[in-house]
Amino acid sequence: MTSVQNEWKLTAELAQLDLDENEQPRLAREAERMRELFQTMADADVDNLEPTTHSSCAGSPVREDAAVPFDDVDALIEASPEAEDEYFLIPNVL
Repeated sequence: MTSVQNEWKLTAELAQLDLDENEQPRLAREAERMRELFQTMADADVDNLEPTTHSSCAGSPVREDAAVPFDDVDALIEASPEAEDEYFLIPNVL
C-alpha cells in the first residue's frame, strides 16, 4: 500500500468509515482526484476577475423596487380561502 493509500486509510478510520479492502484503494484514488481538482482551482489566476453571482450575469433584469399603495385590503381578504377578521388563516403544515 502506498503512502497516499495509507493516509486515506487512516482518514477513513478517523471518520469511522467501515471500508473493506476493495473500497480503501478506491477511496484513495477518488480522494486524490478531488484533491487534484481542488489544486487546479486553487492555481487558477483570478486576480483580475470581477466578482459575479451567476455564471451568466449580463446586467440586472430586476426591476426598481418601489412601494405602491394598495387600498382594497377587503377584496384580498374576501379572495382568501380562509380568513378571520383582517388576517389570512394559514393551515398548519406539521
